[in-house]
Amino acid sequence: MLSEGPVVPTECLSVYDAIRLRRDVRAEFTGEVVDDATLMRILEAAHRAPSVGNSMPWDFVVIREAAMLQKFADHVADKRREFHDSLPADRSETFNPIKIEGIVESGTGIVVTHNQSRGGTHVLGRASVPETGIYSTILAIQNLWLAATAEGVGVGWVSFYDEPVLADLLDLPAHVKPVAWLCVGPVTEFQSVPDLERFGWRNRRPLEDAIHWGRFTDRSDDLIPRA
Repeated sequence: MLSEGPVVPTECLSVYDAIRLRRDVRAEFTGEVVDDATLMRILEAAHRAPSVGNSMPWDFVVIREAAMLQKFADHVADKRREFHDSLPADRSETFNPIKIEGIVESGTGIVVTHNQSRGGTHVLGRASVPETGIYSTILAIQNLWLAATAEGVGVGWVSFYDEPVLADLLDLPAHVKPVAWLCVGPVTEFQSVPDLERFGWRNRRPLEDAIHWGRFTDRSDDLIPRA
């Protein structure tokens, strides 16, 4: 059973403000390390996420050791180069200035893991849709991200890595899957426009394109990339 948890500062943003302000932070980390009290409030929020059958299949591995942060950053840099080299010339030109991580600069990495076996064989609500397990862990990440934003703390989700490399780095057992490496730390600012829009990689999809009334309507522009 969860405790009532730490008191959240009154100056924190509303949930709607946090949703609007939230960004995938890369270049804006101050270099300071998020203090432990704030970190625990953020993790408490993540741990209060809804989960199928109350299975709570997540864990949070907090990494602050400089050597480990640098080792993972080096691996991510290799994967970035691989992706860059796979792009056609025009897209690689657009991709060049885009920073994809703030692993070292943030000073804190939180790896969110997923354990599908938690809760046993008969998890209430998961029998027909087993993916609800991993969906639960993703909800914990969303809670973490919004709580961090409300605290003025940046979060950047790193996805340029080989899963076995990260699992080996953290000594994860075979049944525990790394879902996200999150760079977490104080920031100088939150950009008003997301990086991928600012650098011309892809624009935000309008809300009206995502809403369907009564039944799904196939739209011809769904497969057209938005430059």
